[in-house]
Amino acid sequence: MSKSPLTLYLAAPRGFCAGVDRAIKIVELALEKWGAPVYVRHEIVHNKHVVDGLRNKGAVFVKELEECPDDRPVIFSAHGVPKSVPSEATARQMVFVDATCPLVSKVHIETQRYYEQGLQMIMIGHNGHPETIGTMGQLPDGEVLLVETVEDIETVDVRDPQKLAYVTQTTLSVDDTSDLVAALQKRFPDIIGPHKEDICYATTNRQEAVKAIAKKANALIVIGASNSSNSQRLVEVGIRGGCHFAQLVPNASEINWGALNEMESVGVTAGASAPEELVQGVIEAFCDRFHVTIETIETIKENVEFKVPRILRHTSTDAAAV
Repeated sequence: MSKSPLTLYLAAPRGFCAGVDRAIKIVELALEKWGAPVYVRHEIVHNKHVVDGLRNKGAVFVKELEECPDDRPVIFSAHGVPKSVPSEATARQMVFVDATCPLVSKVHIETQRYYEQGLQMIMIGHNGHPETIGTMGQLPDGEVLLVETVEDIETVDVRDPQKLAYVTQTTLSVDDTSDLVAALQKRFPDIIGPHKEDICYATTNRQEAVKAIAKKANALIVIGASNSSNSQRLVEVGIRGGCHFAQLVPNASEINWGALNEMESVGVTAGASAPEELVQGVIEAFCDRFHVTIETIETIKENVEFKVPRILRHTSTDAAAV
């Protein structure tokens, strides 16, 4: 039986961003420096494949710091943590390494700076997301108010409308966030925003690549975890951009092939915490079912790299145990 022809449009850039790459490297270097086990508070990044791989190397993933022993190193995830977490680790005299993405740390610094200027914060973000919890946890309760929708902005109760600033979660939809910022500025004309937008370069770049693909492809496959905010946004961007079908999958085994049978072209991308090997697995799965022509749609080249913390820059397998 002959295979139907299909054009695969591969997004570039896609997959790992510099913050995710750094966070994974931090866990690997910590295991090299101190040996197993190394504890990690929350998933280091939102991807089961990555987490399982690090777990097999000796990382132990926990929900809260209280689950960690005092005498083993602990790493905080790339999404950031409330100030209370490193404070508790310090009080317990624990060795800890903060893997918070530098672009999330930038938002934390902004938040602290605004607070010191006497401003109350409004954060645009998703309720319950680790990054939102971490950013709101930089300040005392009530100093950061969360909004998710334009309706939230219309009803949010602030202390003084003339003493406000806003920050955003770094993994949001660029277009949706622009609408929310406009609504904030309309209701609170004096509100202060960041000098440079908080949405990270990788989120923006991956969304731009999907927008370019959506003009060509009938459908879009996004490789990423269901709890990955930036991956979910890529699905939304694809549908908004014109794809008739878009699906978020953790790997090739979850693809809804029935929905793709009549398609002539499919776009493929990956969220910022999805490794390239999962992308290659999806490409192979398409090649098994279709006569595939591959075209890469590159919208920008990325060359960002973040250094690991100083404590891990010189590791040795014979380093003294903690």
